[in-house]
Amino acid sequence: MIAPVQPTFVLIGAGQISRAYARAFSSSKSLRLSGVADINKSSAEKIASVTGATAWDDIESMCVELEPTAAIICTPPNTQAAIAIELMNLGVHVLCEKPMGLSTMETRRMICAADDNDVQFTMASSYCFDEDIQAARRMIEDGDLGEVILFENTFARRVDMTDRWNSDPNVSGGGVLRDRGPQSIDLVRYLLGPVMELQVMEGHRIQDLDVEDTVRLMVKNDTGSLGTIDLSWSISKEAPHFISIFGSEGTLQIGKKESRFRKAGEKIWTEFGNGYNRHSAIVSQLKNFAASIPGIEDLKYSARDALAAALTVEAAYFALQSTTWQPVRQPEREWHRPGTDASLQDS
Repeated sequence: MIAPVQPTFVLIGAGQISRAYARAFSSSKSLRLSGVADINKSSAEKIASVTGATAWDDIESMCVELEPTAAIICTPPNTQAAIAIELMNLGVHVLCEKPMGLSTMETRRMICAADDNDVQFTMASSYCFDEDIQAARRMIEDGDLGEVILFENTFARRVDMTDRWNSDPNVSGGGVLRDRGPQSIDLVRYLLGPVMELQVMEGHRIQDLDVEDTVRLMVKNDTGSLGTIDLSWSISKEAPHFISIFGSEGTLQIGKKESRFRKAGEKIWTEFGNGYNRHSAIVSQLKNFAASIPGIEDLKYSARDALAAALTVEAAYFALQSTTWQPVRQPEREWHRPGTDASLQDS
């Protein structure tokens, strides 16, 4: 049997997250990055030098010359839909960084372009590919926690957002809720299932921004488990674990340096991992994405999962203007969590 040809990648956008992708390509023997494009060519050259790729300041010229199989889009949300659709019309498979597009409508447009051109398309969701988080999901599914009652997640770190595109609603589509919310929603969905309704409250605006810089979400999933999510650019909520899950039979916690579990009534914690490893998780998603192109693997995080995250964030913005629980629209009649094999049908 002839081995399938490994896809060649290009990276579009040379900002901070692109450095993590460059490191992922440089550490993998099976992944090949051939080009990096950015309107600032010197920025592209810095990223390209890590992997030996060529640098460009024009996407079209790069694609004509290199004929890539796949592209990773790391540009701001207000440019992503146009770039992704143009690439997919050329037959290029696309992995897009979050937050994906300015709205749910743009997310749907990108999904339609992927369907029309029969190419793979998804959003970056490294947390779902982390080994500790995958282990936590298995423990929950095996009943080690009993009935899950409460989920807690915090992404709160003080960052000056004055001159960053993430805080410009014309570029990003929102504030901290749009910037960090998709990651939290993916974690809830991956570990516990779909979010069916939510409430959102905004904290004091500490920075002089046109968007929210601190929010708290309360979410409820399809089994009735409750969750709280704290997101902020203006406080540093120091804690050794960014996820805590409390069940009737035990408690599970995941941090940056360790992950641990304790049975109800016991005092001793048992470590089951070394904490979230972003580098390893990004490599794992890239390998899954590459393997999905020739049909060797199914996408473990699909475009439908990305749409579910977008719909949940959309509902959260409605909830931000309300005092009542808001329902979350679901993108499939037959719901599934990332990584399961349920059939997908549009509602």
